[in-house]
Amino acid sequence: MADDKLLEDYIEVYLSAFKYVGELVSAPMRDDDISFEQFLILRDIAAGHDLSLSEIAKARHVTRAAISRQIKTLMEHHYMIQVRDPNDGRRQELQLTTSGQALVSRVNQAISTRFAGWIDVIGEPDAQDLLRIMRRVGQEIIAKEQK
Repeated sequence: MADDKLLEDYIEVYLSAFKYVGELVSAPMRDDDISFEQFLILRDIAAGHDLSLSEIAKARHVTRAAISRQIKTLMEHHYMIQVRDPNDGRRQELQLTTSGQALVSRVNQAISTRFAGWIDVIGEPDAQDLLRIMRRVGQEIIAKEQK
């Protein structure tokens, strides 16, 4: 069947290449013992977004408990701290420490360098096509699976 062949081709591509797409961004933070999702939290805060735990959970479509565990790890590594909002004592904002700022800067540079290398290899038009297809998978196929 055509579908069986397509599935086998997909598995081959996944094993030989596609799984390394995630490595593009996850490898630079491996030595820091944080996940890509944790790095994204740090990156958002570094970009000046005043985020609370609830806001991060809502934006990532996960539970507060899941974000709380990620933030706890980041705080244990001394990459961020929680500071009480002076205008609303119930709200705690997240701020990067000096080491958190340095980590974000270093990892952003490493990711940019790796991504530029990929673009040099496959070319910008193919990189745009890959992103278009990945967006479609995220928007249509995964959304359908979650229903």
